[in-house]
Amino acid sequence: MSAHTSIAENIERVRAAIVEAAVSAGRSPGEIKLVAAAKTNPAAMVRQAIAAGVDAVGENRVQEMLEKNAQGAYSGAPLHFIGHLQSNKVGKVVGVCELIESVGSEALLTMIGKKAVSLGIIQNVLIEVNIGEEAQKSGILPERTAQVLEAASQTAGVKVLGLMAIPPVFETNERNCYFFDTMFKLFIDMSQKKYDNVSMRFLSMGMSDSYKEAIRLGANVVRIGSAIFGERS
Repeated sequence: MSAHTSIAENIERVRAAIVEAAVSAGRSPGEIKLVAAAKTNPAAMVRQAIAAGVDAVGENRVQEMLEKNAQGAYSGAPLHFIGHLQSNKVGKVVGVCELIESVGSEALLTMIGKKAVSLGIIQNVLIEVNIGEEAQKSGILPERTAQVLEAASQTAGVKVLGLMAIPPVFETNERNCYFFDTMFKLFIDMSQKKYDNVSMRFLSMGMSDSYKEAIRLGANVVRIGSAIFGERS
């Protein structure tokens, strides 16, 4: 973000691009949720993004999230956890975040459920799918999605609201689009199955460099960092 553009102007630009991408795909722009990915950006900048009307704020790191939360950074917008969640940090996120987007294993799902039950709440989650089957990334393998949703349907304390993915990054849009399309097909397939505690409402995929393609191919939640806040220093 240059000194000449404000966070509000950046959000306006992103919103316009969201409208264009949705309309070109014959979709309603109103169904797309804009999550400001706030990693490393201070509380003051997060507040500016909320004032400019983002739908939610996403954080990647638990410690940073707790510090900013203590500063009232998220007042006025739902808070999502979008980063890799370590098992020893589950207790600090459940009940604090409206949605945990990055539940990438059955073990994590079980822990979240136990913590939620102990707090007397239901924690909303998305199941993270490792759509590119990359060894270094968290998330379940695509072919295990039904099995994990089946497990979720029997886990007290959680409600699954959809799927999330961080596809591999390619130089060519064509390759990116392949993974978005594959993910959308998986989402539709899972939407047709009926599980307790599972409501396939959200497909979260697409970031600053790829959100337009993701929307054209079915995403209804996009996680935007640098296009809102500027490049991280």
